[in-house]
Amino acid sequence: MTKVCGVVLAAGEGQRLRPLTEILPKALCPVGNVALLDRALGRLAALGLAGPGNAAVNAAYLGEQVVAHVGDRAHLSVEPDGPVGTSGGVGRLKGWIDGRGALVGNADAYLSDPGREPGKDIAALLDGWSGETVRMLTKTNPPGATGGFSGRRFAGFSLLPWRYVRDLSTEMSNLVRTVWRPAEAEGALELIDYEGSYIDTGTPGDYLTANLHAAKARALIDPSATITGTVTDAVVGAGATVHGEITRCVVWPGAEVTADEKLVDVIRAPGPVTVRVPTA
Repeated sequence: MTKVCGVVLAAGEGQRLRPLTEILPKALCPVGNVALLDRALGRLAALGLAGPGNAAVNAAYLGEQVVAHVGDRAHLSVEPDGPVGTSGGVGRLKGWIDGRGALVGNADAYLSDPGREPGKDIAALLDGWSGETVRMLTKTNPPGATGGFSGRRFAGFSLLPWRYVRDLSTEMSNLVRTVWRPAEAEGALELIDYEGSYIDTGTPGDYLTANLHAAKARALIDPSATITGTVTDAVVGAGATVHGEITRCVVWPGAEVTADEKLVDVIRAPGPVTVRVPTA
């Protein structure tokens, strides 16, 4: 069986999530009170890909926060001059990958399969792999959507053979151009169906949607939060305070909702930073 390592791409700036990502890098933004990066690392660990020998994380934007958060749980690749894209990020890890296949996940991908535990839900990417093809986790394109790969869209993880990884540049580029499309042209791209829910959390609306999905239509409140107000279908983080009313909201750790506030479809971070998500 071909040896495989895990890589979580966590270098992105998350420009569409500003001003939230002026406080935290996108990879550390919490979904269901768990940092997105921790969700990805946990998924890899469930597949036996844990520790600095088997899992790697790249960092660039607010990289010191990512480095401190990861600690010794994974090998760290810091891009000091800023993000170099998904392909450049993997390319800079070639010496560490060293002949293995690479199971590469985007830190900002929210995945949830009610029928399978995290890790087992993406295990099909590895099952029976020859070590020669590129495999991509996918979902069927929504109605009216175009693009993607044979009517399917990327769902956060792909499996790259060493024969592709070894040729990657360390310069700015993306895996669509350097791996996925070339593999498709070669007839070496395998599309693996993801049966659960997938959300790219790159916008405030999708980030809020992912949090509410994780909350499962209830109030998800960290035990250390202080609640004297009303919480409906919302996520409240550690040490947060809610004295007002919130509905379909995310309150970050340490953030506050005052008694005179009635928030709906809002992300509240310390500062206070308030991001309102328009409703359809």
